[in-house]
Amino acid sequence: MGPLVFITGASSGIGQALAWRYYQAGWRLALVARRAAEMTEWAEDRGLTFGRWQVYAADVADIDSIAAAAHVCMAQQGVPDVVIANAGISIGMDTAQREDLDVMARTFATNNIGLAATFHAFVEPMRARGSGALVGIASVAGIRGLPGHGAYCSSKAAVISYCESLRGELRGTGVKVVTLAPGYVDTPLTRKNRYGMPFLMQAEDFADAAYRAIAKGVSYRVIPWQMGVVAKLLRALPNAVFDRLLAGRPRKHREAER
Repeated sequence: MGPLVFITGASSGIGQALAWRYYQAGWRLALVARRAAEMTEWAEDRGLTFGRWQVYAADVADIDSIAAAAHVCMAQQGVPDVVIANAGISIGMDTAQREDLDVMARTFATNNIGLAATFHAFVEPMRARGSGALVGIASVAGIRGLPGHGAYCSSKAAVISYCESLRGELRGTGVKVVTLAPGYVDTPLTRKNRYGMPFLMQAEDFADAAYRAIAKGVSYRVIPWQMGVVAKLLRALPNAVFDRLLAGRPRKHREAER
């Protein structure tokens, strides 16, 4: 029986690509999605071998929902070797608009509380076993704030800091914490963006690079590496230069504009 990976947000984009990459490598899959029927249809259409995958319906923004899915997974498939907290949302916001504060709350509920809730049930079983990897999907957008993108950028900055904190807490237990920061990946989340997306990757290429990074147990990795260079340069820019560079840049679509 092969190793087990637990992936949230597995019904599309990066999550689905990761599921396929792990399956090809011989892993068993625990696939979490709000749209469980679509996830099941995808697995059947791909011809995934019965017994090597299981779908769990859960909403990571609902702590009890994702915790319950995790416990059912462990009862049915065992404690995962890798847990990938991938589920996330990205919506533009304008702080002057009251409804966009609700967007920000929903973004943090999914991207941050949902990530911690995904890890929650697995920490003690992995620590008791002395092995495992908890993988948080952050973003290059978490390195510097982009105009109109306050909810997403701040949530992904929080993912990076949270995973760093958790890594320190689990040091010496055998449980690794891996932070992956994708650049631009061609997914339903990015296809409506109205600004340039340098070094745009296909989801399958990201999944392959992510699979290798997780296997190596890296603590932090920007994918692709070119975006890592860009991110470091942007981080080093003085605020005045950074602000001028982004002046007039098209903003992410707000929910009312989608």
